[in-house]
Amino acid sequence: MNTPFYIARRYLFAKKSTNAINIISTISVAGVFVGSAALIIILSVFNGFEEVVLKMFNTITPQIVISPLKGKTFNPNTTYFNELRKDKEIYSFTEVLSENALLRYNDKQSVGLVKGVSTDYLKNKSLDSITIDGNFVLESKSLNYAVIGSAIQNFLMVNTTDPFYPLQIFSPKKKANQASSINPADDFTILSIPVSGVFEVQQDFDNMAIVPLRFARKLLEEPLNISAIEINLHKGADADLFRQKIEDQIGENFEIKDRIQQNKVLYNILGSEKWAVYIILTFILIIAIFNIIGSLTMLVIDKLKDIAILSSLGAGKKLIKRIFLLEGMMISMTGCICGLLIGLGFSLLQQKFGLIKMSQDNLVITNAYPVALKWKDFLLVFFTVSIFSFMASALSSNLSVKKINHLNQDL
Repeated sequence: MNTPFYIARRYLFAKKSTNAINIISTISVAGVFVGSAALIIILSVFNGFEEVVLKMFNTITPQIVISPLKGKTFNPNTTYFNELRKDKEIYSFTEVLSENALLRYNDKQSVGLVKGVSTDYLKNKSLDSITIDGNFVLESKSLNYAVIGSAIQNFLMVNTTDPFYPLQIFSPKKKANQASSINPADDFTILSIPVSGVFEVQQDFDNMAIVPLRFARKLLEEPLNISAIEINLHKGADADLFRQKIEDQIGENFEIKDRIQQNKVLYNILGSEKWAVYIILTFILIIAIFNIIGSLTMLVIDKLKDIAILSSLGAGKKLIKRIFLLEGMMISMTGCICGLLIGLGFSLLQQKFGLIKMSQDNLVITNAYPVALKWKDFLLVFFTVSIFSFMASALSSNLSVKKINHLNQDL
């Protein structure tokens, strides 16, 4: 049997001569236990929020977007794009024509992005999950409908149930008369379209009106070209490999973006917030871990005679230091493992039963705090505790051999 481990285990569970040592050791274990459990729970909650937010963004953000590198529009009827439509990995191939326009409803007006989409856009069955009013309908019996973001609805006070007041959209004509016109409206294409629904995702998207592509072509006087192509793949298809294949074949005149590239700011924010919380809680955990120094210092004082006896029997300084190093590691890792198990149990209960509810006014589509478990977080917490526990235990174990020669003489 490993001698240092055997003695350290006996010291951990044996009754100490001074009751304060037991209390300090218990406090050390409890501190690491609470810190580890709190850290894994908070990281899991952040994972849950990240999944919910990304799910909402992914509902309206395609897996791949193809847009022109120069200019605003391009011709989608080339040989390459006609062949790309037939690719068996593609689930939806949406042609998009978008431009900023003036939106008017009753006596209110606002500038917003008008996004015309082809019929494949509605293959996304998750669109209903972001619809907060009305229905996500763009065409019905040859009639055109618009689905607007919540920011537009709040500003214009749009009533989706009122069929007598459609949304008016103003777009500058491409070939406006050079001569000055008495009526400024003559320089604009003005079309009306009823609103069928309202969606809500995030501010960047909520100032957008989604309309059928044929309506956008008429409004923007663009019968052929489009602004972008949005592609979603069948389940199981590798989006990264597919994007790379397009980049290799399409040429240098186009820009291809995946979801991360489309939402760089969002991904950066989610990542930085999680790491910020991890660093803050780690500092708290470090304070709890360094309580081990006090516990081991008291234990060294309590075991001075044992140290002297071991030294007299031939135990070297290295062996004695390892005893107290292992003692400190056992204290901290006991708290860490128990904390991880409690954190895992609580997270699983929260996932299944939603024990802790959120405010009804929250903007996230869930009634309880979301939780998502990742094995990397458990490894991160375990190694964090291990590293700082080793440092604290190493510092304390040095005390056990500082005056070992004097102890032998006293004995």
